[in-house]
Amino acid sequence: MRFTFRILYFLAGLSITLFSSDVFAETKPTDGVLVEAESFDQQGGWKLDTQFINLMGSPYLLAHGLGEPVADAKTTVKFPATGKYHVFVRTKDWVAPWKAPGAPGRFQLKLDGKPLDETFGTKSAEWFWHDGGTVEITKPEMELALHDLTGFEGRCDAILFTKDLAYNPPNDLTPMDQWRKGMLGLPDQPEKTKPYDLVVVGGGYAGMGAAISAARMGCKVALVQDRPVLGGNGSSEVRVWAQGLVRRGKYPHIGEIIAEFADSAAASPGTYEEYGDATKEAVVKAEKNIDLFLNTHAYAVKKEGDAIQSVTAFNTKTGKQTEFLGTLFADCTGHGEIGYLAGADYYTHEKGHMGMSNMWTWKEAEKTQTFPNVDWALNLNMEDFPYPKRFHGEWFWESGFDKDPIKDLESMRDWNFRAVYGAWNAMKNKDGKDEHAKAVLTWMAYIGGPRESRMLRGDVILRRKDIVDKVEFPDGCVPSTWSIDLHYPKKQYMQKYPEDPFISQAVFDRSVDRKRGYPVPYRCFYSRNVPNLFMAGRCVSVTHEALGTVRVMKTGGMMGEVVGKAAAVCTEKKCNPRAVYTDYYQDLEKLMNRQGIERRDTIAGEFYIPKDSKPLPPVLDAFIDPATLPGLVIDDENNNVQFVGTWTKGEGLKGYIGNHYVYHGKGPKAEIHFKFQVEKPGKYEVRLAYGHHENRATNTPVTIRSAQETKTVKINQRIKPPLPNGFVSLGTFQFEKDQPIEVIMSNTGVDGNVHADAIQVLPAE
Repeated sequence: MRFTFRILYFLAGLSITLFSSDVFAETKPTDGVLVEAESFDQQGGWKLDTQFINLMGSPYLLAHGLGEPVADAKTTVKFPATGKYHVFVRTKDWVAPWKAPGAPGRFQLKLDGKPLDETFGTKSAEWFWHDGGTVEITKPEMELALHDLTGFEGRCDAILFTKDLAYNPPNDLTPMDQWRKGMLGLPDQPEKTKPYDLVVVGGGYAGMGAAISAARMGCKVALVQDRPVLGGNGSSEVRVWAQGLVRRGKYPHIGEIIAEFADSAAASPGTYEEYGDATKEAVVKAEKNIDLFLNTHAYAVKKEGDAIQSVTAFNTKTGKQTEFLGTLFADCTGHGEIGYLAGADYYTHEKGHMGMSNMWTWKEAEKTQTFPNVDWALNLNMEDFPYPKRFHGEWFWESGFDKDPIKDLESMRDWNFRAVYGAWNAMKNKDGKDEHAKAVLTWMAYIGGPRESRMLRGDVILRRKDIVDKVEFPDGCVPSTWSIDLHYPKKQYMQKYPEDPFISQAVFDRSVDRKRGYPVPYRCFYSRNVPNLFMAGRCVSVTHEALGTVRVMKTGGMMGEVVGKAAAVCTEKKCNPRAVYTDYYQDLEKLMNRQGIERRDTIAGEFYIPKDSKPLPPVLDAFIDPATLPGLVIDDENNNVQFVGTWTKGEGLKGYIGNHYVYHGKGPKAEIHFKFQVEKPGKYEVRLAYGHHENRATNTPVTIRSAQETKTVKINQRIKPPLPNGFVSLGTFQFEKDQPIEVIMSNTGVDGNVHADAIQVLPAE
């Protein structure tokens, strides 16, 4: 019987097993050795790629050298006997699906330093066993090496040596298939864990939020992550900066856990150090109630009735198989993989969905740098792609909009490779070569950053209309502050490859309150038909359009925090996630109102704050809510404000009043009129809020006009305003009740941009 989900197995260590003829005789050599590439003693410069296990059956090693051949991966092989062996290497020519020339993923297999005659990575658009011919093994132990020839994404899954010279190994391999298990001498049954209150699969922001939150609420938690680092898209492997605002809305303590480890990268992609992989791991390991399992890929689910009983996973380096027993499970995989395996209802937007990005960086070296011509890459000239300003190939290097968001993942990633290398070839060898003689590639993500695939269905499916109409759900709890941001191919760069564009544009619907957020309901965070399954991150219960706002990392992390607290309620009340909403929502609210640093050691324990806890800094928002300021505040978007000329809205200078500020240059006449009245006669101080900047005017004229007097002052807007919240005093004035008053700013005679944000009117002391 062939299962729809299985995972390969390897022995701890080298993953090398000898065979005898009395086991699995129908599917294995009578005498031979299987070596899994990921189990090599030394991986050299090769990278462990685990993204596509469910597609081709295994982790594999990738020669990701950006055009420079990587160092050899090496291991020692023990043979059962000397003599002649037939050699096979499971690999592919990764550009063959497009019939591209050149086979850039070429590599050799060396035995004791001597390469086999055959060069691998040169055949087949699909994964297959590349016939390496026969070799004479003259001693029981030999060094085996993968020798990269190009630095251009060669890949190796496994190497098979068989004394049966007529043998053909099976190629249709799925995770944990019986052939590999038999070849590697692996046990049929995995090692079982202790029962956990919550098993979290996926170690991105959502998974970390769920695991830490549940652990601090007293739950026993397993956190299972298939990569060597935590953070997902917000790790050093992918380098997307964390977006979405935290610590606001009805439950302002939600997001405090995320604030403990979230990056503050200055760019996307940022530097390796900015993503704090070690900090993320340390925060998780500091929780006594969490058992962390890195490099562990979940591939199978066991159920009793509709409920999940366990998730089975294997270590992607050692091959150790583990069955994680649990009462509750949280799918934080991004792809909704655990829900899919468990038969959860889900939706996939098959065409016109958001794609996958592989970002990249470059720099100017001191000396001239060469780069080989890459005929197999996309045939691009400088006009065919956006120039990578600030040495960054950013998020919009994105493809796969009409591809299957699960089955075509490797193809999407490889197309991105071809696009980036094609652009770099244009810069180095074609019409951009004169300006880029010293340019050198410094980094490119080989782990893709997908945005959209499966979305699991909960009791509420959040829609765009709900968000735009500001529908108030009684269980709204996670503030989503990102605009409805959907990505589409950018027509400007679709000319050469319209069937598979590789540059995107973002189309924003700014109906979301980007400062306070739209509260996403709790009922989006659990499965409607798998009773003990939570979900957090981009696989939650939303439509394609609604995903555009909830998908950013800090928002997903806050979903995880709520899931962790809900898991604690489930554990205490012995109920399922749905019952938290129907019967125990007040209990969840109590936990959501607790500080993120608060904890209890067990579900029945007392809450406390560790003595060595460091307080979080105050929330420093980009904006200031006018309603929180004293006196009469007239913001630039107030109905009593009149504009002359076309003013530009801005948000770049932080600390502004309301949702934005406005500015205007020295060109055509421009004015802004702030109009108001006072309720009582008397003396009032009038203040102006602005953002200082080096391109602002030093002589901005501001006129205060009332029935009593007219006065004009000039403001140097390159200097930081001296008063709190970005205000400067315009003077004290006598105002009468109900008489029209206005403050007018203009660009008449200015030497820079004029900046208008708000007016504040206060009774003079």
